Amino acid sequence: MDKGRFIKSLIYGMLFSSMVLVLYSGNTSKEYTTVPLLNCNCPPGFKLTEDNKCIARNLYNQYAIRNNAGVGGLKSALPEIRDGFTPQEIDLGRYLFFDPILSGDGTISCASCHDPQKGFSDGLSTSIGIGDHQLNRAAPSLWNVGYLKKLFWDGRASSLEAQLEGPLYAAEEMGNTPEHLLKSLNGIENYRALFAEANPNRDSDKDIALTEIYTALTAFEASLISLNSKYDQYAHGYHGALNKNEIEGLNVFRSFVARCAECHTPPLFTNQQLAVIGSPEPDGLPLDPGAQEPFNDKTLRGAFKVPSLRNIAKTAPYMHSGKFETLRETVQFYTDGRGHAVPEDEELIIHWHIWEPNLTDYELDRLVDFLQTLTDESFTPKVPEVLPSGLKTAT
Repeated sequence: MDKGRFIKSLIYGMLFSSMVLVLYSGNTSKEYTTVPLLNCNCPPGFKLTEDNKCIARNLYNQYAIRNNAGVGGLKSALPEIRDGFTPQEIDLGRYLFFDPILSGDGTISCASCHDPQKGFSDGLSTSIGIGDHQLNRAAPSLWNVGYLKKLFWDGRASSLEAQLEGPLYAAEEMGNTPEHLLKSLNGIENYRALFAEANPNRDSDKDIALTEIYTALTAFEASLISLNSKYDQYAHGYHGALNKNEIEGLNVFRSFVARCAECHTPPLFTNQQLAVIGSPEPDGLPLDPGAQEPFNDKTLRGAFKVPSLRNIAKTAPYMHSGKFETLRETVQFYTDGRGHAVPEDEELIIHWHIWEPNLTDYELDRLVDFLQTLTDESFTPKVPEVLPSGLKTAT
């Protein structure tokens, strides 16, 4: 081969190697799986720094936090987000999130209960775990979860890393163990190579560690940003973004009669607190004690985390138990009176904001119109076409 052809072949080879990683999948099929190298660009909504970190950037960065007033102004800042992950860690987390290899029997993934096509929930009243096990609560949405300080419906986790260990190792959810998870991932050459790429400062031959798995999943989940809804455009000064009915609904939402915004505080649309509102259970089921158990506090009996309302129109059914099928049913619950759905044998300390606003049907309809303006899925991540494990994507 002459020198010119050698150089051209070398260049083509380098270009190809930068596009895909072709490795043996480790499955009994003995087929090869083509897995793209990890993305070196940050997801939308993040800026890449000189030291290869993704930092959140959006219009809310220019505002101050004014949430002490109780309802949050249209130009209030967001709380602090978990950011500073590398693009490679985020992209590796994307593969892990959609890969059923993370479950004990390889049948379900994180995306099985947090499907991007269903608002990163699953559209079920209560989720279904490994072996078709019926779980006790609905799957909360993961949109903007990087901003949250309390996780799970009962608020028992205070970090994404702590939260993800719950479903991973729960026998009725993903049914895995730390030992089995490490054995599975370390037995797949694709994953060993991708973890080495995402962690360039450690020996590439070193086994995958649990902390690396948790970091990658956390990085991906913290990148799920939804901040460009019709409401956001209105809040940033484009008042034509909302129509008359939607603006009326916003006014009801922020009023001191309805008091929605005192718990669902803009711009995240949650104050991140635990609240007892007396939400009913499905027929025939006992009261869910909620935060009482993890915090060992009787005053928190029936308390649940105030969820963010972002993309709420995509995550029916509603409440921790999926009791209400529609947003209209849900807002009706709040106007029907303080503690009206509490079982007779229970004495719950209902949050003082839950009273008798006596909203009209017209006002409730306008509230629903407004809640639908909080939808934004423009930054929905791409579902991997090929998984490093060689398994099919489970959602």
